[in-house]
Amino acid sequence: MIRQENNNLHLSHPLELPCGAILKNRIIKSAMSDSLADGEGNPTEAQIRLYERWAEGGAALSIIGEVQGDPRFPEKPGNLVLDNHSDLMKLSSLARRASIEKAHIWPQVGHGGALSYSLISHPKGPSALNIRGLQCAGMTISEIKKLPDFYIKSAELAKEVGFTGVQIHAGHGFLLSQFLSPLFNRRRDQYGGSIEARCRIVVEVINKVRDAVGPSFPIGIKINSSDQLEGGLTQEDALEALQILDKTSIDLIEFSGGTYFPGAASSSDSSSEGPYFVDFCQKAQLVTSVPLVATGGFKKRSDALDALASGDVDIVGIARAMILNPSLANDWLTNRAGDPVFPRFESPPPGGITAWYTMLLTALGTDDEKSFSLDLTSAIQQYEERDEQRCEKWRRRFQV
Repeated sequence: MIRQENNNLHLSHPLELPCGAILKNRIIKSAMSDSLADGEGNPTEAQIRLYERWAEGGAALSIIGEVQGDPRFPEKPGNLVLDNHSDLMKLSSLARRASIEKAHIWPQVGHGGALSYSLISHPKGPSALNIRGLQCAGMTISEIKKLPDFYIKSAELAKEVGFTGVQIHAGHGFLLSQFLSPLFNRRRDQYGGSIEARCRIVVEVINKVRDAVGPSFPIGIKINSSDQLEGGLTQEDALEALQILDKTSIDLIEFSGGTYFPGAASSSDSSSEGPYFVDFCQKAQLVTSVPLVATGGFKKRSDALDALASGDVDIVGIARAMILNPSLANDWLTNRAGDPVFPRFESPPPGGITAWYTMLLTALGTDDEKSFSLDLTSAIQQYEERDEQRCEKWRRRFQV
């Protein structure tokens, strides 16, 4: 389906999704693993306050990263869990406070798959893998066919407690992304081989979630424009997958890229300078009419304006820039000086920058960012100590 180019897009223009829901402007806070749940899958006050602040800051939509439907396969022990044992009162508080000012709040429902946190999981992916740095069992046909049930339950709970939509996580190397990627998916049955077969479980999840939540509840998806690795999902694959997704009832497609797979060399699909995936969205616009989000590399208001004016993207996704300035959306919408100043780190240790931003998220959740002064080494130490404590709680809670 071909879309008519619209050069009149602007940051403040509302966007109507195919299901009829309205996003009040063209700025979303993209999913990050905030690692702020309590170690038992439930929200903390700091997590609730964090998303409330982004709503106060003007974001049309905030997406909560790495929300699990199956606690056996988490990304980290600080993930939220949406299942039969969730604390519905706390989830309702999160949904209510994060949807003030007509903001949307969606959990990003996922499954760690082969990349599940091994200290509290026995990872399973599309295919069994045993390489240095990555070991997992392969899923049986029976296990694959049960996967949509976890997404259905999470989406139903999300709707019940007041979230305004859900995003299905099929990017960044987690389970549904693994099914799409030849690096992870080496199956020779109906779920492996051609891109149509590798997409099969993704389409099944979308269709069954839609049946469960009804026609007017937003369902988004996040997928890779490419794995950016040799032998992985290519841009050509992603465009074919997009044509398949266009035939579903999906409401919003967010493009990102990159996947962790030990030993795989980077491919020529790696991102360009500036906003990373706008060029890919230009190609995607030719094969779908579903609204498109590009996430990654938007550091300046001018970048967002240029991307929207081009007609290549319908909405821009912001992540770390909204950690540095939680009111960035309002600042950009009113043309106030709001471009964040990104810190520069000399020779950062592995994982140091991610840990630093994650601990800054914690400070935002306690309204204490002005006194935040951690160096990278201290950030890593606090981050890892907190995860260790939460692993103990996770094992007791979920008996893994």
